[in-house]
Amino acid sequence: MIQLATLAMVAHFKLPVLAMWLQEEVGWDPISLWKQMQWPARCVVIILFIMSAWSIGVMIDRYIAFNAARKQSRAFAPQVAGALRDGKIDEAIRVAERNKKSHLAKVVTAGLQEFKAHGDSSDIPGEQIEASKRALERAEAIVHAELKRGLGGLATIGSTAPFVGLFGTVLGILNAFRQISAQKTSGLGAVAGGISEALVTTAIGLFVAIPAVMMFNYFINKVEAFDVEMDNSSSELIDYFLKRSGRR
Repeated sequence: MIQLATLAMVAHFKLPVLAMWLQEEVGWDPISLWKQMQWPARCVVIILFIMSAWSIGVMIDRYIAFNAARKQSRAFAPQVAGALRDGKIDEAIRVAERNKKSHLAKVVTAGLQEFKAHGDSSDIPGEQIEASKRALERAEAIVHAELKRGLGGLATIGSTAPFVGLFGTVLGILNAFRQISAQKTSGLGAVAGGISEALVTTAIGLFVAIPAVMMFNYFINKVEAFDVEMDNSSSELIDYFLKRSGRR
C-alpha cells in the first residue's frame, strides 16, 4: 500500500511536468508544427489548403448565383404572368430578358421565342406546340447544368479530403518510426513529433471535408427545388400555348 501511494504521488507531480515538457518539446502552435513537418506532410497540408480555398470559392459563387436567381424569379413571375394574361408575348419576352439571372426567365424566354417564331408560319398548331416544348426542355437542361456548375468538384473535395489527410497521417506515423529507429529509443519524446504531424493532417482533412459535404447537400437541394419550379413553369407555359392555339 505504501508503494502504491508513493507511485500515485509521483504520478500526480510528474504528469503535469511531462505535459509541460511535451508542449515545449513538440510545440503545438501552427508555426512549430509546420517546422516539425517533413516536406511530404507539408505538401499534403498545402494540397488540403488549396482544396479548401477552391471549395470556399465554389460555395460563395453558388450562394450568390442562387440568391440572385431566387430574387429575380420572384420579381419576374408576376410580371410575365400579367403580360401573358393580356396576350402580350413581346412584352413577356422583354420582361424575361431583363431578368437574365433568373432560372425561370431563361426557360420561359426560350419557349416564348420559339412559339413566336412559329406564330406567323404555316405550321400546324401541333407542330408549333411541339417545337416550343422541345425548346423548353433544351433550356431546362442548360440551366440545370449551369446551376450545378462546381458542385461536382465540391462533392469530390468532400469525399477525398479525409483520405488526403489520412495519407498525411500515414506519412507522420512513418516519420515517427523513422525517429525511433534513428534514436534507438521508443520513448514518448521520440514519437511525439511524428504523431503530432499525423494528427494535424487528419484534422485539416476533416476541417476541409465537413463543410464541403454540408454545403454540397444544401446546394443540391436548392438545385432540385429550382428544377421543380422550372418544370412547373414549362407546364404552365405549354398550357398557355395550347389555350392560345385553341382560341386562334
